[in-house]
Amino acid sequence: MEGYGLFLVLLVSALLLGFLSVLFALIWVFHYREGLSWDGGSAEFNWHPVLIITGFVFIQGIAIIVYRLPWTWKCSKLLIKFIHAGLNTIAMILAIVSLVAVFDFHNAKNIPNMYSLHSWIGLAAVIFYTLQLVLGFAVFLLPFAPVSLRASLMPIHIYSGLLIFATVIATALMGFTEKLIFALKNPAYSTSPPEAIFVNTLGLLILIFGALILWMATRPHWKRPPEQNSKIQQPNGGTPEGTEEESTMTDCSNTDKSDVEFNSEAAARKRNLKLDEVGQRSTM
Repeated sequence: MEGYGLFLVLLVSALLLGFLSVLFALIWVFHYREGLSWDGGSAEFNWHPVLIITGFVFIQGIAIIVYRLPWTWKCSKLLIKFIHAGLNTIAMILAIVSLVAVFDFHNAKNIPNMYSLHSWIGLAAVIFYTLQLVLGFAVFLLPFAPVSLRASLMPIHIYSGLLIFATVIATALMGFTEKLIFALKNPAYSTSPPEAIFVNTLGLLILIFGALILWMATRPHWKRPPEQNSKIQQPNGGTPEGTEEESTMTDCSNTDKSDVEFNSEAAARKRNLKLDEVGQRSTM
């Protein structure tokens, strides 16, 4: 892998920033706010930032770069697909629960719903993220979609995933500012009290985390290489030429064994070719 050291530094940095973001969110709601509960009060609303940061930001970011982890390249791509889909499913569930907490809190306090730009973009992000997950599952995980459809939709799938992730980061930053403006009255947000500085720092952590994830996900030399155990389509069926075949029976150890066997067979062919050349020259 080209630039493995740099990739490792960025990955460790992203994981550290992600964990810190979740920790900061918990400190925010327990130290500066009312904690967590499900009673229609302010503590129920606090589930919203905690679940969004944990699921929609941190877990979604890890799901984006799971294909880029070089130590998973020896594993079956189908296994990585399941991990990718599973992480995104967890993120989607946490995002939906966070929305339920907000609507339940607003309804209990007779606060209007869906009036701010933060709420508009946030709800749109959850809807498109859910559609992205459902279509990705149907097209790329289930074995029914034709290869041509997968190939044509893959660039759209990648672009929309990165766009949704960036949108979530921006929406979270808007939500932090909106919450602080409404919640901080004495002292006001404009006077930069400790809570404001703390939450602004949380916003910077999320922003840098998102930037690292997007950078790692868009470097072409860190892309997962094609499957080495792909099969060529035969007239009676099989895998189309130039496409990848993922077997549910293939794991990391089996792939390593197949690579060793492949390399030994290739070396044997080279030795045979050299012997044939020597024999031809001797007859001349």
